[in-house]
Amino acid sequence: MSDRIIVIGANHAGTAALNTILDNYTDKDVTAFDANSNISFLGCGMALWIGRQISGPEGLFYSDKETLEGKGAKVFLETKVSRIDFEKKTVYAMDKEGEEIEANYDKLILATGSLPIQPKVKGMELKNVQFVKLYQNAADVIEKLEDPSIQKVTIIGAGYIGVELAEAFARNGRKTTLVDCADTCLSAYYDPEFCKIMEENLRENGVRTAFGEMVQEIQGQELVERVVTDKDSYDTDMAVFCIGFRPNTQYADGSLELFRNGAFLVDLHQQASRPEVYAIGDCATVFNNATQRKDYIALATNAVRSGIIAAHNACGTPLESAGVQGSNAICIWGLNMVSTGISLKKALELGYEAAAADYEDWQKAGFIESGNEKVRIRIVYDKKTRIVLGAQMCSKYDISMGIHMFSLAIQEQVTIDKLKLLDLFFLPHFNQPYNYITMAALKAE
Repeated sequence: MSDRIIVIGANHAGTAALNTILDNYTDKDVTAFDANSNISFLGCGMALWIGRQISGPEGLFYSDKETLEGKGAKVFLETKVSRIDFEKKTVYAMDKEGEEIEANYDKLILATGSLPIQPKVKGMELKNVQFVKLYQNAADVIEKLEDPSIQKVTIIGAGYIGVELAEAFARNGRKTTLVDCADTCLSAYYDPEFCKIMEENLRENGVRTAFGEMVQEIQGQELVERVVTDKDSYDTDMAVFCIGFRPNTQYADGSLELFRNGAFLVDLHQQASRPEVYAIGDCATVFNNATQRKDYIALATNAVRSGIIAAHNACGTPLESAGVQGSNAICIWGLNMVSTGISLKKALELGYEAAAADYEDWQKAGFIESGNEKVRIRIVYDKKTRIVLGAQMCSKYDISMGIHMFSLAIQEQVTIDKLKLLDLFFLPHFNQPYNYITMAALKAE
């Protein structure tokens, strides 16, 4: 009898796990459950759709039920798992017709993702108070924006999603306000010097920012009419909440160990506290190479890698995660910001004796007369060990590929001193003979 593998959740992590199993282990009996009606939706494209930078959502899906079933899986969509009996190794679910499904497993892969954090604020039940995570959420917003009476949009939460949505609604012709209790935007990823650059970029393009303000109440009769903070109030026709996510670990039921934020605690094989159970994606922990400890970093790239790792291990092929650095990027009105590892602010909060090496210069040789942009870079490192802890880069030039080198440096525990004389090529079409990476490293204490 072939091994029975059940995957609960079929978005990025789940899809990666399913494809890995189906493409490499044809002898496995594979079943997938998902409560949604679609799979593999690239939520990072929602802002592009809302902002009319793409014509529709079709390209935001890269797999479907038919493709996975064509490879041999049994896929149950619009089917909600009600409970898991970890002792009997049985999953209980119910489909949209109310039919109960009972399935047994030898190995279980939990890819249950995350859920938007919903604040306990008066007025959350009003119409046009929105959350954006699923395809259906984005489609609902797009449909409502057909109504010309919706002119003012207030976004609560100035992380990556909030900033991207601020651009999207502004591009859509709406008067947009961005609110956050932090004193700037993107503060989880960048130091204040970089956050301020993005903040100025938003304002220059018409977004009103209201930072350092806590939302107290949503007011209105039937429809939302204003967002009230502890410092001001903002007339609005739509309020969009994106204040973060929490891991969806409702099936743990005391049977699996959890991280401090409620995520499934896993090892480098994505194995949970029960040996036959694996957890991947936004519902599970990762090993953070920058801090050398277990962490929670919800990114699609981490989800895909964890899905591949769990699939091989569940099928009997040992494979360890190399850990992650939390590499990320954002592009808003042509301003590119990328980072990996931890910021100087975060490093100091964690107790590192950390420092930053900063530099700013032109991307290409100075005599290049067109297509040249300034680049700002910061390398964060531990003054005791000299190991690189993080890096941040910002430019209107596409400098995104540069962050990959720093990601590998953090993974391999490279010192900033090794970067000082690193063999970096020079050609005036691309960079300078004394480029900003070298010059920043040379500025380290």
